[in-house]
Amino acid sequence: MTTIDLSSFPAPEAIETLEFEKILADLMGDTQERFDVAGIPYDVGGLETDPVKVVDEAAAYRELLVRARINAAFLANLLAFATGSNLDHLAAFYDAVRLPGEDDERFRLRTVLIIQGRSTGGTEPRYRAVALGASTRIADAAVYRVGTSPQIEVAVTATDNDGVADPALLALVDAAVQAPAVRMVNDTIRVVAAVKAVANVVARIWLLPETSGTIMDALGAAVKADWAKEAGLGFDLTREWLVARLMKTGVQRVEIVEPGANIIVPNSEALALGTFTLTLAGRDR
Repeated sequence: MTTIDLSSFPAPEAIETLEFEKILADLMGDTQERFDVAGIPYDVGGLETDPVKVVDEAAAYRELLVRARINAAFLANLLAFATGSNLDHLAAFYDAVRLPGEDDERFRLRTVLIIQGRSTGGTEPRYRAVALGASTRIADAAVYRVGTSPQIEVAVTATDNDGVADPALLALVDAAVQAPAVRMVNDTIRVVAAVKAVANVVARIWLLPETSGTIMDALGAAVKADWAKEAGLGFDLTREWLVARLMKTGVQRVEIVEPGANIIVPNSEALALGTFTLTLAGRDR
């Protein structure tokens, strides 16, 4: 089951686009009409120093703030836009409670999974939501079966330790999914680390003539940081991705030696990056 991508939804039609100048024009038009009805000449509305216009500008700004507050109150009741305590109250309706230190985006994802997983039978979203709810150290989880085996596999990645879930973290998830109120009676569940392999990277780097050689020390760490941010379950390690991440300012050319081919990762697994061996091959324009 695919998790709903709330960010792909169009903006709600109930949200009003706010324009100060339009509100002011409406107020000035109303003011002009009232003066006309009263038979009072009024033809100085175009002057910035006109006291009536100054009052209308203040009123227009206050109306703008009120309309903005209405927009914000409406958005606070939508799962895609609610943040902070507003999200906490909205998620509580679905029995979702924020973990200590859990950010809005992770909590929002878990709430969607809890909603999707509400079923009389054990579902992939439900077990995934339970796994994510075991600890904020869980980066992601995949729930699947291997072939026709009746056993359910729950593979998890960690936010630290290069994505490798340690025994303590696996035990937390196992306790969560095996809980009597969670596991279906007929389900046999096994919790495993999603990282099945480690890939070492070897590359030759050419720098521009004016680039300091000290950049070589930072390149490996920068790519590892990019991998930690972008990679995860089912994320392939391609030579093109490595070249793109190694082409920092000052780098002229990159040649990937290892891996010798793209490493394709199944959706239920993750790959860890091992050692980085970067060789300064020369300088070129």
